[in-house]
Amino acid sequence: MANQTILVVDDEELVRWSLKERLTQEGYRVREAGTVAEARRLFSKGQDLVLLDVRLPDGDGVALLEEFKESEPELPVVLMTAHGTVENAVLAMRAGAYDYISKPFSMEEMLLVLSRALEAVHLRREVSRLRGENRKRFGVDRILGESPAMVELRDLIRKVAASQSATVLVRGESGVGKGLVAQALHYESDRAAFPFTNITCTALSETLLESELFGHEKGAFTDARAAKRGLLEVADKGTVFLDEVGDMPLSVQGKLLRFLEDRVFRKVGGLKDIEVDVRVVAATNKDLEKEVERGRFREDLYYRLKVIPLEIPPLRERPEDAVVLAREFVKQFGREFKKPGATLSEEALALIRKYPWPGNVRELRNAVEGAVPLGAGELIQPGALPEESARLAGTGEGRRERGGRVLLPPGGIPLEEVERDLILQALEQTDWNLTRAGKLLGLNRDQVRYRAEKYGLTR
Repeated sequence: MANQTILVVDDEELVRWSLKERLTQEGYRVREAGTVAEARRLFSKGQDLVLLDVRLPDGDGVALLEEFKESEPELPVVLMTAHGTVENAVLAMRAGAYDYISKPFSMEEMLLVLSRALEAVHLRREVSRLRGENRKRFGVDRILGESPAMVELRDLIRKVAASQSATVLVRGESGVGKGLVAQALHYESDRAAFPFTNITCTALSETLLESELFGHEKGAFTDARAAKRGLLEVADKGTVFLDEVGDMPLSVQGKLLRFLEDRVFRKVGGLKDIEVDVRVVAATNKDLEKEVERGRFREDLYYRLKVIPLEIPPLRERPEDAVVLAREFVKQFGREFKKPGATLSEEALALIRKYPWPGNVRELRNAVEGAVPLGAGELIQPGALPEESARLAGTGEGRRERGGRVLLPPGGIPLEEVERDLILQALEQTDWNLTRAGKLLGLNRDQVRYRAEKYGLTR
């Protein structure tokens, strides 16, 4: 690693001279010190590595090493001594030395040790830099919102990320940002330097889901032509995000439960237990208590997953956050569509605040993405937003207030259209649970089913 500075601390002038000559030839900058006092003075000027003798005329090299490491924990220090014993080596490594080399040494041996030390610290710094960037991109500050519920949620995420808890259950309607919470839990934790893997439990068949999660051995099933590592194994010391865990097949649920309890699993077709250390973050928009009652979700797995539950409230319950998010999305898409000055008019903000956003943050983001390029100039008016949101929020065709009351617009509106929309909203808010949707509207299950069929509503 040329063009880097090495501080050589040794009371033997010949040793310092020979090291300086060779290291300079290799492209390093070299500073020399023969005493502890001189080493302290030169240390304050900065260096990339310290090559330090154990015995100095005015002090102990190991004590000086501890002093240097306290000031710069990431600094690599290589100790030199003519007394190369196992005890000295152990003492040096415990004190924080990168390595230990005995005199007399060959220059080739010394260059190899120094090169490895500089490369190691370079990699550590690069990992630290990338971890900082990932925390900015995926950390908890990316979860926007000024409502008390979101302030509390961010605080909980920080606490959970700092804890040793290995299982978290994130619940919330579709589109609220459960994936963002999972990423924040990972990148705010000590696991951030290790993999974050995710899998959507509805995206794969039962066999493929089990294979993706746990891996498989060669010949375990048709098309298993080679052994494969699963996400749990790949994410060792990191985080696995199980999205839509409420739809996981019962057979896979049993295997997941065993892993959560014992921290070991077997590949499909495997005979050997594999032990890994991962945090499992599961997410669902389903009512798992109801799924347990219906026999579609294991009760023991449900209680094992909800060791730490995190709830994300829907956007309709925090209209102030809809405005915060909309402004942020306008900035993002303003840059993307070459409209850096794009802003939302007061009328557009009022519409955003009133609309219930059944699709939550995902729907809001898509609405803004379409509005930015369609807006006349850089001021976005309500007309640039989707017609459905404008109608329901009350900018001409109809209006829905936060209390759920529908006001008749001056120009009138067909009653069937209002009924159809309310039935659809109730179904979407309850994940198409007819009984719960009926409770929202004062109807029974059969009445909701009749109206859904009447208006041709399907999931």
